[in-house]
Amino acid sequence: MGIGIIGRKIGMTQIYSEKGDVFPVTVVESGPCVIVQKKTLDNDGYNALQLGFSEKKVQKVNKPLNGHFRKHNAISCAYLKEFRVEDVDGFEEGQKITVDILKPGDFVDVTGTSKGKGFAGVIKRWGFSGGPGGHGSNFHRAPGSMGASATPSRVLKGRKLPGRLGGDKVTVQNIQVLEVRPNENLILLKGAVPGCKNGIVTIRNSIKKREN
Repeated sequence: MGIGIIGRKIGMTQIYSEKGDVFPVTVVESGPCVIVQKKTLDNDGYNALQLGFSEKKVQKVNKPLNGHFRKHNAISCAYLKEFRVEDVDGFEEGQKITVDILKPGDFVDVTGTSKGKGFAGVIKRWGFSGGPGGHGSNFHRAPGSMGASATPSRVLKGRKLPGRLGGDKVTVQNIQVLEVRPNENLILLKGAVPGCKNGIVTIRNSIKKREN
């Protein structure tokens, strides 16, 4: 467990190392995030920090949230996320969390909402190979037979079938931080992260350190 940061996915580009190697990177605008609330073991049953990201006009926030922000003397934020921590004594409400908590070479876990792709068939959704391409086969992109005869006379749960694809909460682990730009509140992450452009992501220290 450790403090993380909330960010907005800007897009992808590429950078060059000192040796001339090219790396694909995802640019994330992270923070500054403000600590809105401290949750303690005595009051809430667990230790956590509630962070707010992206300041929002007071008149555009509903009354319950406005009351929550006023209670903790915090600015109104568009996004709130909780991060479990072992100890909250070193943090104060109103304190800002910036990209300085990360440094190049760190490994992080990034959580976001994957791109929604609507209703999809089994070939796009699950990677089925499909049937022959000839005109007379009459079997191209259908799921195919999946029955279980007279017993149990139904399709078993868990079969891979057509359905809604994407729009799920996805976490990609062990993403390397290649560059941190505190003056611009930017983090450059190696490779791709979940979500579309301008999507909100949360970045935490990796819970499974990469071996190599």
